Amino acid sequence: MQYNPANPLIVQGDKTILLEVDNPLHAEARDAIAPFAELEKSPEHIHTYRLSPLSLWNAAAAGLTAEEMVSRLETFSKFPLPTNLPADLRDMVGRYGRVKLQRVEGELRLIAADQPLIEELARQKGVREYLGQRIDPTSFAVDDLDRGVLKQGLIAVGYPAEDLAGYAQGAAMAVELREVAKSGAPFTVRDYQRGAVDTFHAGGDVKGGSGVIVLPCGAGKTIVGIAALCAIKTETLVLTTSTTSVEQWRREILDKTDLDESQVATYTGESKAIAPVTLATYQIVTYRPKKDGDFPHFGLFNSRDWGLIIYDEVHLLPAPVFRITADIQARRRLGLTATLVREDHREEDVFSLIGPKKYDVPWRVLESKGWIAEAQCHEIRLSLPPNLRMEYAIAEWRDKFRLASENPVKEDLIEQLLTRHDHPEDRVLIIGQYIKQLRRIADRFDIPLITGATTNNEREDLYARFRTGAVRKLVLSKVGNFAIDLPDANVMIQISGTFGSRQEEAQRLGRILRPKEAERPACFYSLITRDTREMDFAHHRQLFLTEQGYSYEILDESELSAQILQESKATG
Repeated sequence: MQYNPANPLIVQGDKTILLEVDNPLHAEARDAIAPFAELEKSPEHIHTYRLSPLSLWNAAAAGLTAEEMVSRLETFSKFPLPTNLPADLRDMVGRYGRVKLQRVEGELRLIAADQPLIEELARQKGVREYLGQRIDPTSFAVDDLDRGVLKQGLIAVGYPAEDLAGYAQGAAMAVELREVAKSGAPFTVRDYQRGAVDTFHAGGDVKGGSGVIVLPCGAGKTIVGIAALCAIKTETLVLTTSTTSVEQWRREILDKTDLDESQVATYTGESKAIAPVTLATYQIVTYRPKKDGDFPHFGLFNSRDWGLIIYDEVHLLPAPVFRITADIQARRRLGLTATLVREDHREEDVFSLIGPKKYDVPWRVLESKGWIAEAQCHEIRLSLPPNLRMEYAIAEWRDKFRLASENPVKEDLIEQLLTRHDHPEDRVLIIGQYIKQLRRIADRFDIPLITGATTNNEREDLYARFRTGAVRKLVLSKVGNFAIDLPDANVMIQISGTFGSRQEEAQRLGRILRPKEAERPACFYSLITRDTREMDFAHHRQLFLTEQGYSYEILDESELSAQILQESKATG
């Protein structure tokens, strides 16, 4: 193999990979390694990736071989690969599937590739207590109720099981996709959406039926879920983040399938109906009257013979839902998300209990094909006013982030950005974390404010008016992070966020990525106070955008003002 010093990768023996951002082959190399390497740091010139066990196992589950991974590293590496790395990578990738859960003569069994491995695993805490009677030198019986917790135990000791035990069929349900939506518009499932469904379903084979589909916000993950429901044709439970999302799913199911209203029910704080397709919120299923009490709505998981459970925004799955999901491994499970990153670091539980990543498409690929809008990302750095600098300097560590986030200079910058985006086709969302700050902005610019305290009826009315253009600007609290259907939004101004949350960055950017009829570009602004904790967290949030191939234009507040002034002069 000929190595080229002009290549952009430096692959190191500790399984880290350095990628030169300014190299002409940067984008090609990034796309080559992204399916099996995790991005850890993304400063200006050198990005750092790591070959982690979970990233390698997800790639293996999606069909990528160790040889293909090594070949991609060799293709873009400046220097010969460290001698240990190909062997280490092959060994780690090879661990996926060395133990399998299979059904033999109707009995669930854990089967290992060889006897020494099963002997080792049978002595591991977290595994041994879930193994039943020994069947032969390489297999144990397993109680069906322990299927989930055993998979959690196996991945914890470094041997993720390939689950080939199959699924309960569930109650049959006749359902078809419409060729013309109920709204009258032509409807077809896009090629990548169909590819995601086909990969998940696998023609009904045991290799399908559980896993996670990773697609950008705005790329139609809801359509993927609906198409999966129609492929499997069984009664289905859909769990999602909010009543707004529940209503969105309900509208789409009734519009895109031949199911009628009696067959699609909502199970939320306002309604407790159950039907062949039931849509529920994570909030209601994890509600309990007392902190240490039972979860009264867990019964929903067994209220009907579900053949499919869909977990929308699976990166936000609450911990109690993992518990119940461990008990229902015989039901098909589909996770939908824009990012596998979880702020609680429970990615291994998603892998074990929902399933491995089965399909993903890079955001920039869909952008290049016109399925999501082109995005321009800007970070605007501003200073604290002099009267707040001393207050920040002496503030308690935990208060510094809020002081930086609520910097009043941001309000003057918002005024300038609203001037820049005052075109009749522009639809602007201003989003932040702190309600007091959001109320000030809403009052100053006379823009409707939506928070968690806004009633669902008022919320839906404002969203509807935004969709029609009667309202062109909204101020949103964190409720705007999740599953709101505002396809015409093309400008997002982020004034504060949840510390360094990469998943939040994904959700917020996704709000403005639906393709626009007016073909106006999507503009994503983050307002960051320099020389504060907010900048530290902003660097972490940017990891997500770097993973997806987006770059930030970083501007000083004075540079932004100069740009806008120049634009206004140019337009007269």
